[in-house]
Amino acid sequence: MVQDKRPITAEDLCHITTIEDPRISPDGRWIAYVQVTIDGLENGYKRNIWLVSTAGGKPIQITRSGKDTQPRWSPDGKTLAFTSARNEKSQLYLLPVVEPGGEPRSLTHMPNGAHSPAWSPDGRQIAFLSAANAHEWEHEDRGEEEPQPSDKLENKHRKERKEYDEARRWDPRIVRRIPYRSGTAYLDDRFAQVYVIPTDDDEAKPRRLTGIDADHSQPQWSPDGQYLYTARTDDPERGEPWRWSTLYRIRVGDGAHEELTGDDYASHAPLPSPDGRWVAYVRYPRERISERITRLTVLPADGGEPRDLTLTFDRSAADFRWLPDSSGLVFTALSSGRIEIYRLTLADGAVEKIIAGEMHAENLDISQNGGIAFAASTPSNPSELYWQSPDADSLTPLTAVNQKFLERVIVQETHELRWTSPAGIEIQGWYMLPVGYEAGKTYPLAFNIHGGPHVMWGPSMKSMWHEWQFHAARGYVVFYANPRGADGYGEAFQMALHAAWGDVAYEDLMAGVDALLEKGFVDPSRMAITGGSYGGYMVAWIVGHTDRFQAAVAQRGVYNLLSFTGTTDIFSFIGTEYGVEMWDDPMFLWQQSPLAHAHKIKTPLLLVHSENDFRVPISEGEQLFAYVHRSGGTVELVRFPREGHELSRSGEPEHRISRLTHMVEWFDRYTTGDQA
Repeated sequence: MVQDKRPITAEDLCHITTIEDPRISPDGRWIAYVQVTIDGLENGYKRNIWLVSTAGGKPIQITRSGKDTQPRWSPDGKTLAFTSARNEKSQLYLLPVVEPGGEPRSLTHMPNGAHSPAWSPDGRQIAFLSAANAHEWEHEDRGEEEPQPSDKLENKHRKERKEYDEARRWDPRIVRRIPYRSGTAYLDDRFAQVYVIPTDDDEAKPRRLTGIDADHSQPQWSPDGQYLYTARTDDPERGEPWRWSTLYRIRVGDGAHEELTGDDYASHAPLPSPDGRWVAYVRYPRERISERITRLTVLPADGGEPRDLTLTFDRSAADFRWLPDSSGLVFTALSSGRIEIYRLTLADGAVEKIIAGEMHAENLDISQNGGIAFAASTPSNPSELYWQSPDADSLTPLTAVNQKFLERVIVQETHELRWTSPAGIEIQGWYMLPVGYEAGKTYPLAFNIHGGPHVMWGPSMKSMWHEWQFHAARGYVVFYANPRGADGYGEAFQMALHAAWGDVAYEDLMAGVDALLEKGFVDPSRMAITGGSYGGYMVAWIVGHTDRFQAAVAQRGVYNLLSFTGTTDIFSFIGTEYGVEMWDDPMFLWQQSPLAHAHKIKTPLLLVHSENDFRVPISEGEQLFAYVHRSGGTVELVRFPREGHELSRSGEPEHRISRLTHMVEWFDRYTTGDQA
């Protein structure tokens, strides 16, 4: 009963469970997946592997370390390989699944950890990735191994010595490349290399197939077991390796490399077809790369020209898998606020939607008989595992991990709103009414703006599900939209933001606010605005150009295009987005920066930033704080230690809850007069 339910709180973040990485067994009877929960006591996350039957039934937990990911079935379906950090560094483990209660066996003991396992077609080897530097390669090649410690004390001292020596190696830190830091850490001289290791010999040593100062992507076996496909930068001396990513084929026998793709595109995620004739992958043109949709492409395995399969479809492909008979691909695609599942026929390029609905589908997998498993969020549920059998049109939810939580809380319905911007472009958005809404009354507004700028929001956005419901629970009308520049509406729509981040999106978004006000339930004198990353840019841009909002919260935003370009780990981003380098026309980029207009900001502004954000360094927030404060505005800066750009999505749970609380209390202070 609705009256027995309560509004969602910030602390409810800790009650939400999510599903990751479902993998179907070779016989199609089971799905292994990762279940993610929040450990409030430890202020962190637990990841364990579960099994569930595709016929339904109660899921079975098969690992319990809280640090287990990447389940991968052996070809005979008797064993699961997985990655676990249960003993500090991640290693590969093998777990028999035909013997309930069996113990996992450690397969690797790599000094720098191991991850991304891939079984060979005959099940006798596993390829994986492990980081190493040139000095460590030399030790590997000579077959040198560190002797086992004689006791716990020696092991402790040896570990401390390694940590001390590693710290000394980077004191001082000498930088010779860009980027030199990413996530929340500084990069070192180790790069992910491809290894193979036998699975049936406890004494076997891994064999390294690559040795270049570049990170390799997840290896994929050819059906005949003779080759591994991967991707890496084609030139380790150039920065931003993702921009120069190229496909390679590695001969397992001798490690010989063959470059498969050319210079005009950045190519990623190679996946050979079951019959071995094709390699599917995704690619982007390197010209204006950040503004392009993802192209799903196939390349003849024996050589030939690549063929883009989704250009006419004009939507970005995400996850993809080959159909069992190699006749085509199944893939997820972003479109109009949804991520649904499509089938593409290779012979004629026809694209057909096969799993539809108000959802964000992810982590797609397909069985050998055509069954489809995936994780998805919906407007009413932040995450569950779904299955569609090959002989059924209806979806079956196989988990109910959030059922008990959802039975206790009020979940607000989402409503679509479309409007025409001043440029004559139709824009899509959504709103939620506050908990306890009464017709005829007006309420404060929480206007949310997405980052990217080339991402897509929708009612099923997993990373925003709890936040939006929390805003509604606190009495706000929640509103968000996909202005020009967003993914999911075609490449022309996505590229329309070029060289005009602020002006173009401003008119789309403000027209949306006007369309919402026409509904009559928002009080125009009590409007708050927030957004992160590019959304933070837009918040600062908007309040620098209008005083319509009574409160603003700008999070991890880009406020000075010039300084951002010199400090971010994606240093070519602004040059790509604006078509000009900072030394060519600095005044143009300055005028396109919210900081140039910060002295006009009189809306009370809260800045939220992470101290280890290397995507948008905290110096951006510091500058905006100083400018607004110096010019007489009302401004506060909340700094989160240890966190990076992903604070709101994967930061420490206590910090995520604190961020939500700071945001809504700032809204309340200036839209409701609540000074608490």
